[in-house]
Amino acid sequence: MADSREHRIGLVSDTHGLVRPQLFTALAGVDSILHAGDVGPDEVITALELIAPVQAVYGNTDDPERTRLHAAIDTAIGGVRIHVSHGHEVGSPTPERLAARYDADVVVYGHTHRQLVTRLGRQLIVNPGAAGARRFNLEPSVAVLRIVGGSAEVELVPLARGG
Repeated sequence: MADSREHRIGLVSDTHGLVRPQLFTALAGVDSILHAGDVGPDEVITALELIAPVQAVYGNTDDPERTRLHAAIDTAIGGVRIHVSHGHEVGSPTPERLAARYDADVVVYGHTHRQLVTRLGRQLIVNPGAAGARRFNLEPSVAVLRIVGGSAEVELVPLARGG
């Protein structure tokens, strides 16, 4: 059921063991954090928990046997259904493939390191980009998902250079 309270969720992916100091500023004030995989060691989750409670999925470089990581997260926040997975489970993830596979209102994924926000019908498909070491000539980033009254909007947040 939708409520009128604003929910702010930090979206992170592909840290690959690096927690940039800029993450603490970029995600300040979020209610929770959803990590879309390729986390790195458990210390990454421990560091992010200094900001807000964290739920994380494993990516293709993470050990799926780790107890702090899930294959997928399906949750509802403020009346909005959210699915989080790394994306590699669909091969080469695209918004279209993810929308066809998952029926959630918001689908969050990583894997490509490329930040992307796409609306397909009623679905919002989000890749927050890679928050870890810069790779593939892409700038590191995260995202903040805002949910109010059963409606979801997302803002990509570039992470300042350094780290």
